[in-house]
Amino acid sequence: MSVHKEVKKVTTHVLHEMKQKGEKISMLTAYDYTMAKIVDHAGIDVILVGDSASNVMAGHETTLPITLDQMIYHASSVVRAVDRALIVVDLPFGSYQGNSKEALNSAIKIMKESGAHAVKLEGGREVKESIERILTAGIPVMGHLGLTPQSIYKFGTYNVRAKEEEEAQRLIEDAHILENAGCFAMVLEKIPAKLAERVAKELTIPIIGIGAGSGVDGQVLVFHDMVGLNNEFNPRFLRRYLNLYNEITAAVGNYIRDVKSKDFPNDKEQY
Repeated sequence: MSVHKEVKKVTTHVLHEMKQKGEKISMLTAYDYTMAKIVDHAGIDVILVGDSASNVMAGHETTLPITLDQMIYHASSVVRAVDRALIVVDLPFGSYQGNSKEALNSAIKIMKESGAHAVKLEGGREVKESIERILTAGIPVMGHLGLTPQSIYKFGTYNVRAKEEEEAQRLIEDAHILENAGCFAMVLEKIPAKLAERVAKELTIPIIGIGAGSGVDGQVLVFHDMVGLNNEFNPRFLRRYLNLYNEITAAVGNYIRDVKSKDFPNDKEQY
């Protein structure tokens, strides 16, 4: 019997058990009540209320504009829908960098006002102090290394990270720093598969990949990408399980046609 099927509620401890037993962890984003209810009911292990809401929900070019209060709004909506999955919320840009006291206050605000289970933040050694301080309040922290979208203007590109030996070595060191600081899990984004596999083997905490190959402990995708709600984003790591963009466009077209032709509503659809 798999750990996944046995548990009524996924916790950080359950994720550690899954890694120890070699059972892969499934993770998706959700930002609202309706989608979160569907994703949780389907049996997902972890729901990430990602700052990617800045892109897919609000239409911003980057994740930078979304605020702490907006993240709490999305997280609260998700929490009301979910029975089983572990809910992790991104600390948004500007709410933790360079100031561990502010990081702690941001994390406490998210936990108190949304009811989520953990927070996630981007970066390595430079956020170690913030992680340790958040953990003093008993709040679980998930790390995030590799391509860190909040640093997009520093990188200047969304290309694969840590292809060069020096950056790869720094990433390995940062991964150990995050584990030693007390992170319960870590996301590795858009790095070479062999490097990600090495990190997953060296660390005892679960490593969740996005564009980081199959040698890690689990996978995460943005829900809207995975079900094909948008059709502009086509990275190599994305597998589309549906094409909702086309299906919804067709459904709306049919509705318009039926209204214009007076076919809707028919006799059975009125009082």
